[in-house]
Amino acid sequence: MPDQPVAVVAGASGFVGRAVVEALTSDGYDVRRIGRTESIRWSDPDAIARAVDGSDVLVDLAGKSVDCRYRDANREEILRSRVDTTRMLHRAVTAAEHPPRVWLNASTATIYRHEVHRANTESDGVIGDGFSVDVARAWEKEFFAGDLPGTRRVALRMAIVLGDGPATAILVRLARIGLGGPQIDSWWFSHRRYRGIGPDASGSERSGWHRTRGRQKFSWIHLDDVVGAMRFLRDHDQIAGPVNLASPHPSDNRTLMRTLRRAVGARVGLPAWRWMLEPAMWVLRTEPELVLKSRWVTPEVLTDAGFVFRWPELDPAIRDVAKS
Repeated sequence: MPDQPVAVVAGASGFVGRAVVEALTSDGYDVRRIGRTESIRWSDPDAIARAVDGSDVLVDLAGKSVDCRYRDANREEILRSRVDTTRMLHRAVTAAEHPPRVWLNASTATIYRHEVHRANTESDGVIGDGFSVDVARAWEKEFFAGDLPGTRRVALRMAIVLGDGPATAILVRLARIGLGGPQIDSWWFSHRRYRGIGPDASGSERSGWHRTRGRQKFSWIHLDDVVGAMRFLRDHDQIAGPVNLASPHPSDNRTLMRTLRRAVGARVGLPAWRWMLEPAMWVLRTEPELVLKSRWVTPEVLTDAGFVFRWPELDPAIRDVAKS
């Protein structure tokens, strides 16, 4: 196809990346992939520059998975793998004779603070502090640096994505092993895994806790709506800047776990206080922050622009992903 448009996808091997590549391919794009195991490697900046120059759409989903324990080495790699790869793409776009018209770059809804009083939107959300927030701030700072007059930039502040990815797998495992009741924050020995990181490190040096009683908010989005939103953002030239990718109907932890129990057929779901979760999450090699932070995020920009969610409600979305 002589006039076939080109899309560049970095981080194409992840579960979101695979879905995006499939969608762009079905839309008629020649998809060029960048990654550690792809034909275009991060170790070859010249190849990256050639791939980006002349492309129509650039999508960056690169970054080490946060489904791990936040030990020092993992903390550094989570930050480095996001900031350094975004910087490399930024250089390629800057140098391109024909830069992409739109650059969609992953970010995270975890950039907002632990919230129990009101939803965080793009216009009035409150940025939080600590490790995960510092990673998100540094990521977006690198992404929005400088002037790229030929390229519209959108930061995708994704809530927890329901699909065949790590977050859904952890939640389903908790439900199936009998810990499918509400997860309740409580006192635990303080640690330094959630302390800030980078030159502008924020927050406390030691971990704390919140008395949410299992009512912490759970903002989420189905994988189908991630792909749909990215197509929508690609095609709507008036949208730029941070965009929340989250269902318009956030839930809370108690409702989430009750819905999961029904979906996986778990008859019993014991409440799990932090003193139970900490050793369980250590065994699962991940962090309790996934289920204990109150994430209350709504998609003001998408809904105001007319985006229609395929999976706006939690129950059918959970049933869809749990059966796969």
